[in-house]
Amino acid sequence: MDPKGAVEAALFSSHELLRISEIAEKTGLGEEDIKAAIKKLDKEYDKRGSAIMVAKIGPGYILQLREEYVDFAGKFSERELSQATLKVAATIAYHQPIKQSELAQNLGPKVYDDVKILLDMDLIHGKPYGQTLELTTTKKFSEYFGIEGVSKEAIRKWIEKRG
Repeated sequence: MDPKGAVEAALFSSHELLRISEIAEKTGLGEEDIKAAIKKLDKEYDKRGSAIMVAKIGPGYILQLREEYVDFAGKFSERELSQATLKVAATIAYHQPIKQSELAQNLGPKVYDDVKILLDMDLIHGKPYGQTLELTTTKKFSEYFGIEGVSKEAIRKWIEKRG
């Protein structure tokens, strides 16, 4: 078995971040072989100018589109989130932590439905704050949107860049 091919198949098949230890456990490959395969894949994608790249987000890796190709893909793929829900997600991410009641005041009462969707998808976390929730993004938020970093600053910078 070609380690590079096995790692590429694992990354391609997963819609979530994979840690090197997870790939090793499921493929039987050594961690050093996996690290070398990831580097080779990344160089190959880069060398040929591929729209795909190997992204390292926190402790894990995932295949994702390069920033300049994201808009093209959006024209061909169905969105899981409505524009309204995306707006709520962006507002939470940009202003986190933010109270759900503040969101409702600024964006209207439909926010409660959008927040429930985002909570169910584990893209945001809600912590009780009096009679409302204090909302922040989760690690899965960064993974879902392909943001390289999970800090508030990294997310805000990514939003501003796309804005």
